Amino acid sequence: MKILISNDDGYQAPGITALYEALRDVAEVEVIAPEQNNSAKSNALTLHSPLYVHRASNGFRYVNGTPADCMHIALTGLLGYRPDLVVSGINNGANMGDDTIYSGTVGAAMEGYLFGVPAIAFSQVEKNWAHLDAAAHKARELVLQMSNQKLIGDSAWLLNVNIPNLPLDKLGHVKLCRLGRRHAAEPVITQTNPRGETMYWIGAAGAVKDDADGTDFHATTQGHISVTPLKVDLTDHDHLGYWAQTVARLTARG
Repeated sequence: MKILISNDDGYQAPGITALYEALRDVAEVEVIAPEQNNSAKSNALTLHSPLYVHRASNGFRYVNGTPADCMHIALTGLLGYRPDLVVSGINNGANMGDDTIYSGTVGAAMEGYLFGVPAIAFSQVEKNWAHLDAAAHKARELVLQMSNQKLIGDSAWLLNVNIPNLPLDKLGHVKLCRLGRRHAAEPVITQTNPRGETMYWIGAAGAVKDDADGTDFHATTQGHISVTPLKVDLTDHDHLGYWAQTVARLTARG
């Protein structure tokens, strides 16, 4: 098995090192990750400046770009082969609910998925890397289980996994979940720079809005590991009929 690893916290982040160490003896593992922290970069690609790839002393390769850049150039020429699995993380903080739209961790995994490779995004629920060893152990366990069940193959799928920051013996079961929802983000933060100009900082993520039973928020609050299958199709299938009638009326009036 060949596994390609990336993240959005940067190639020196503890999370990616822990993930590499957990998987290095069960597969042929390559790491290609951003040079700097690229949190909240989603699926962004760098189109107006060149990208460079360097190799760190630990063997990891790093790119002066986004998580999606890393996966894109890896899968379109840098690697020279097609990996069996793309794994992203372990992220320093949750990627649940609306977070998945912004997440660079999910963005890296999604880029692999878009190229037809099965992909998993791993995140810890809280920041600070507490009990990272347990999260890495669970990530390894899940990858091995997927491999043993012959789920890592030609068919692409995308999973989002969030692991509570708990000791291994305190972690609950793996729960299949839907995404929850957050309220809107906190207000923007303004400051004045030494030249008297106003600076704006994006506010913190909003509080949880939908944490009902069955959501990723609910499962992780109970100490369980949430697993959510994701897709890329953003079509509002439930309301296609409504919009068909609306567009028909607009066309008739035109």
